[in-house]
Amino acid sequence: MPKALPVIDMSAPVCCTPVAAAPLDDAAALEVALRLKAIADPVRVRLLSLLLTSPAAEENSGDLAAAVGVGESTVSHHLSQLRTAGLVASERRGMNTFHRARRDALAALCVVLDPNCCR
Repeated sequence: MPKALPVIDMSAPVCCTPVAAAPLDDAAALEVALRLKAIADPVRVRLLSLLLTSPAAEENSGDLAAAVGVGESTVSHHLSQLRTAGLVASERRGMNTFHRARRDALAALCVVLDPNCCR
């Protein structure tokens, strides 16, 4: 029987003890690792970069797909992974879905990795 993947609430903000503060317990390490896994893909890193640098602070799926050179269904899959990790928020407006980076979650992840980061 295949091993079941752990389920945690990834929509909550990252709230773990910083990695450098003390050895993490299994639950905290898993929470950080799952979020890092969500961004461990070049297309997802590009999507985050596009969202973070967007003049409107948000982009629709079609524009993101054109910018990274992949299909909308592929972009949708990647954005779903980022959304599940709590790093992207999406809002449907009419026929379009607009996405924005959750800067608070990204900043919290940075602080978990290095508490002296971003100061």
